[in-house]
Amino acid sequence: MKELFKKITPKLIVNNLEEIVASLLFTVTLILVIVNVLTRYVFRTGIPWAEEMATSCFVWTAFIGSAACYKRRAHIGVDILVNKMPVSAQNVVKTLVNLFMVFLCGYMFYLSIVYLKRSYRKPTAILGISSAWVSSSLALCFLDMTIWSVVFFFRDLKSVKETGKVVIEGKEA
Repeated sequence: MKELFKKITPKLIVNNLEEIVASLLFTVTLILVIVNVLTRYVFRTGIPWAEEMATSCFVWTAFIGSAACYKRRAHIGVDILVNKMPVSAQNVVKTLVNLFMVFLCGYMFYLSIVYLKRSYRKPTAILGISSAWVSSSLALCFLDMTIWSVVFFFRDLKSVKETGKVVIEGKEA
């Protein structure tokens, strides 16, 4: 067990922060759902706040998980036509797509802040806490995706300068 904890470094945690947070929130969701189902069948009464809390944790899991997938470039993309183009045209298209993603994610971050401000006064049904706690997952997700979009844009520009083509993590994009 000590060997496992020795492998856990601050760098490892930072590099996998989105995955760690999403995993923890999914675990909380799963535990709440299981406990609530068991209490309904065994004690014939559920935990009133469990469903709302599980739903909130699942929303957070979905958005933070989406940001984690974006960070790993794991979202599906259809690039059949782009891959048939000459390398110089591929570089232009991929760079423009990266630039577009910087603006799109940035704009989505802005819209999520607007939404967050509007949901601030609305309480949740059972717990009565501000809906902004749930809605803030949107803002955090799109902030994270905006930051990664900027990183990808500059990383790909550097790759084109050094190798003459967009190279993503050791393989051609």
